[in-house]
Amino acid sequence: MDRKAILVTYPDRFIIREAEELAEAAGYKIIHSITQKYLKHGKYGMGSGKAEDLKELVEELLPDVIIFDEKPRTRQIYNLATMTKTEVIDREKLILEIFSKRASSAESKLQVQLAELRYELPRAKEKVRLSKISEQPGFSGLGAYEVDLYHLSIKKRANAINFKLKDVIKRRDLYRRQRIKNDIPNVSLTGYTGAGKSTFFNLITGERREVDKGSFTTLTTATRAISVSKGKVLFSDTVGFISRLPTYMIESFKSTLEELTYSDLVLLLLDSSEKFEDLQLKYNSCLDIISELQINPSKVHLIFNKVDLTSADEINDIIRNLSPELESYSIISAKTGLGIKDVLKRINDEVFEYAEAQIDLTYQEMNKHYKDLFKLREKTKVTVITHQDGSVTLNIVGEPWVLKKFEADLREGKNEKKD
Repeated sequence: MDRKAILVTYPDRFIIREAEELAEAAGYKIIHSITQKYLKHGKYGMGSGKAEDLKELVEELLPDVIIFDEKPRTRQIYNLATMTKTEVIDREKLILEIFSKRASSAESKLQVQLAELRYELPRAKEKVRLSKISEQPGFSGLGAYEVDLYHLSIKKRANAINFKLKDVIKRRDLYRRQRIKNDIPNVSLTGYTGAGKSTFFNLITGERREVDKGSFTTLTTATRAISVSKGKVLFSDTVGFISRLPTYMIESFKSTLEELTYSDLVLLLLDSSEKFEDLQLKYNSCLDIISELQINPSKVHLIFNKVDLTSADEINDIIRNLSPELESYSIISAKTGLGIKDVLKRINDEVFEYAEAQIDLTYQEMNKHYKDLFKLREKTKVTVITHQDGSVTLNIVGEPWVLKKFEADLREGKNEKKD
């Protein structure tokens, strides 16, 4: 049975809707919402007048929790919990509750535990100090701890989980090296949570991964082999994105998200049936996270899903407004299968169609970029011609995005030298 919650959020339709969806995914039923333009200031993270209104609503509606759709300071949460005598959950804690609920594999459970500890660490000392003043919902039981001991306990637990996750990363790295050795390319699927990734993955692979309208159905990467006209490809479904996702959560799921970084092609799925303003916000959030993960934009292919709920003409209008310079994209329906052949052809062309490049490097540049060259050789065929003055000419045959990345790294190195 869902727990009752009062939502405190911003007066913005997209933000309200997303907060409601997150609350539902975590098992809460929103019985009332309060909105305010600013949610980071003051004694309660909101105006005193609004806080009084909230107190009256709590007394009238008797919610189990208050969901505060921001990142308030620990003292603000404490003050609000004290005033209302009700537990207060902020946005990050809400997302962590969903993660905990959805985690099924040993790896994802470890990642969630790590994210929870990273959430707790900067708040630990203040929470213990406040709990010694008086017990409040959400702070119960902390009064028995000494401040430094509690802080140290969290750090030790986080280090222990990090140690376990390093083993996971090592196994993934060995798997990737074997994949490179066997010359099997990898394509990863990502997108904003709720865009239909799992439905699309099931259609492409014939699997039956759990499909849910809620947020973060997928927390564990699943990889299956699929066939395109020129060979086999490993196809991976990864965790979805969401707006205002803090860096420490991305870091906690690094071993899962790294699959995107090492992929030969990343398919970014968008729900084209949404209002344009919502789609634009979600698209920009995805691009921000892709940039934070340092994924080369040239290997990202956009897929506009749910054409069955709109039309190709409407989607083309969306694309012109969303990114006028966008030339390569696919329009599909993961539900009906429309456009899937186009996606498979795109995977085939991007992964197996090689490009050629000839790059001249000085002796100094060769020494500076030997690590980049080593990585390049793992992905491409490189012929090195050495000249009498120590300079070299590299004749490279490989995937276009690999060549572009290497050339970009060289340009970046030259720019640093100029600076």
